[in-house]
Amino acid sequence: MNKIKLFGYLTCMLVLVSCKLNPSKSNTDDGWEYLFNGKNLDNWIVKIHKHELGDNYANTFQVNEGNIQVSYKEYEKFEERYGHLFYKEPFSNYHLKFEYRFTEEWLDDAPGYTYRNSGVMFHSQDPKTILKNQDWPISVEYQMLADAGDGNPRPTGNMCSPGTEVFFEGKMDPNHCISSSSKTYPWNEWVQAELIVQDSLVIHKVNGETVLKYTKTQIGGGTTNGYDPEIKQDGKMLNEGYIGLQAEGQGVLFREVKIKPLK
Repeated sequence: MNKIKLFGYLTCMLVLVSCKLNPSKSNTDDGWEYLFNGKNLDNWIVKIHKHELGDNYANTFQVNEGNIQVSYKEYEKFEERYGHLFYKEPFSNYHLKFEYRFTEEWLDDAPGYTYRNSGVMFHSQDPKTILKNQDWPISVEYQMLADAGDGNPRPTGNMCSPGTEVFFEGKMDPNHCISSSSKTYPWNEWVQAELIVQDSLVIHKVNGETVLKYTKTQIGGGTTNGYDPEIKQDGKMLNEGYIGLQAEGQGVLFREVKIKPLK
């Protein structure tokens, strides 16, 4: 092998090794793009209830051992500081994948329903339009739950709708949350979550299995408070928006957050 061919071969090998050593690079060869680089929160925007946009109060969102961690170690009290970490740009028609598991942290002055409970918001309003004292973004939520230790089933991959409404089984569903068909998972087990959004159809998957389907996501309903009335245009169909990781009093870890556009 001559020197030129040898140099070319070694260069290709170095590129392949680099890709394997850096799985969190922004793009993968199969069309997936990593939204989280595994190192820092670049390209993400924090919005916490009662705080201005960009104020990561008490280091709520942080990077720990290659994971995005929702942490309350620097909190004295929760005091309704519902928080969200938004990716910098909106998406429409996509397949989102992420993995999560809960931690032992939970603030006891947070509402009881937040215990081993978190979520990923999508079709969300622009974080720049969320007011300082607005508790929840107008959005749809892929809700994550885990075993609460009381013997009751707690499926994960559910749908909740702060300031929004959806059609389920062919009609507008009046409930704020719709339960999925998933089983109950231990709080400290990593779970693979998927969200497929294509035109009007939304599909939730847990560990590779479809657990929920619904359609016609739109602005409407209640639950969200303190919003700008000009933003909450009831009846407006939602086919795009921002993706946000939730913090509502329960510690949680996120990893392998990636997205693939769909036609």
